[in-house]
Amino acid sequence: MQHWLIKSEPDVFSIHDLAQAKRKTTHWEGVRNYQARNFLRAMKQGDRALFYHSNADPSAVAGVVEIVREAYPDPAAWDPQSDYHDPKASPANPLWSMVDVRLVEIFPREIPLDELRGVRALAGMELLRRGSRLSVHPVTAAEFRTIAALAAKRPAPRA
Repeated sequence: MQHWLIKSEPDVFSIHDLAQAKRKTTHWEGVRNYQARNFLRAMKQGDRALFYHSNADPSAVAGVVEIVREAYPDPAAWDPQSDYHDPKASPANPLWSMVDVRLVEIFPREIPLDELRGVRALAGMELLRRGSRLSVHPVTAAEFRTIAALAAKRPAPRA
């Protein structure tokens, strides 16, 4: 099993929206970065991903999803009415992919980006690199376990 991190702005689609979706499942559409698309294409059914709320106050890891359908063409790319339209894409040349994800767990508490930055075991994590903007990227098994353990703990009191 591989591990991933997927980002969504919570005012667009949050982990709580996923919890309200039919079968707690949705397609992960609208990725328009080639490297992130390639990561979507590498996902396998049963892989797990951290669900990250980006551009939030604070940005934070909110829970875990499971990949339930491997990459397939994202039809929003060839829909001129879609926010995710790409005029270079078509059914014959889909260009962009999406996967389906199912909610596994909403963490008992979100782990904010500032807290993640303070964890030595996460020092090499792509999310924490300055300037990293990928909406989909791999996470090591150790990083995944570290974040899951953090979610189960109460945060340290602030001084």
